Amino acid sequence: MSKVLIIAEHLDGALNASTAKCVTAAKALSPESIDIVVLAADPAAVAAEAAQIDGVARVLTVANEANAHAIAQVLAPQVAKLAEGYTHVFGPSTTFGKDLMPCVAALLGVPQVTDVMAVEGSHTFKRPIYAGNAIITVEAPAGKTVVATVRTASWSEAGKGGNAAVEAAEVQAELPTHTRFKDLASAESDRPDLQSARRVVSGGRGVGSAENFKIIYDFADTIGAAVGASRAAVDAGYVPNEMQVGQTGKIIAPELYIAIGISGAIQHLTGIKDAGTIVAINKDPDSAIFEIADYGLVGDLFKVLPELEAAL
Repeated sequence: MSKVLIIAEHLDGALNASTAKCVTAAKALSPESIDIVVLAADPAAVAAEAAQIDGVARVLTVANEANAHAIAQVLAPQVAKLAEGYTHVFGPSTTFGKDLMPCVAALLGVPQVTDVMAVEGSHTFKRPIYAGNAIITVEAPAGKTVVATVRTASWSEAGKGGNAAVEAAEVQAELPTHTRFKDLASAESDRPDLQSARRVVSGGRGVGSAENFKIIYDFADTIGAAVGASRAAVDAGYVPNEMQVGQTGKIIAPELYIAIGISGAIQHLTGIKDAGTIVAINKDPDSAIFEIADYGLVGDLFKVLPELEAAL
């Protein structure tokens, strides 16, 4: 039977929703047990939150001042030690997971399975390639620990209502000193987080300028949505790159995605293909975005959005 260890992603004492999605992916293995490990300077609050996730047997805590910041080279040796006794080690396919999990795989001497979107067996998984235009089935080596990142856009969050035991874990691992935390630069916003928001409104090159992007922000605020952008809008300097949605940006799966002034380049569609409902507003009726949209409205966004906002 499989035993799964999930690495909790957290920031400022709050658990990231990606952890609950990893639990859902782990459940697809029908494992004997699912444990979550929280590595932090003070893991108590995050551990309590993780313990409420349905399906989790134990939450392990590793309290160490060295874990105050998520530095892959510091966390990986500890995770590799904790991996003993587990058949699978999962982390989210977020910036955090993409940084950490390859280091874990290297220390364990196994190949990493990336962007797991479906579980076919204990060592067999499906993942996207070619910007999501094809799905490939991969098989991890038998008899070895499976280290994988979970494509969060492909899995729903596991429910709450769990009551897992929280246990302190002792880890004897030599931590490197050549990698140190210097600073964290992150955008602050009162709007929902782009990667976990249930509603997202994105603007593209059709918005025209950074000043015009205010119309996108205003509409998003009306419906309580996060704000994203296409690569074209980011490259044009309308918005910062942390707002980019797409293959080279954030891969998201909101319940509602509204694309405004976005033509629908394949690199953008890759980032939204798992969204529940896609709405497109564009003045060009031949835009590729309309081919994948559930609802499409051909019109001038500067006329349509104020009318929609007023109606809402």
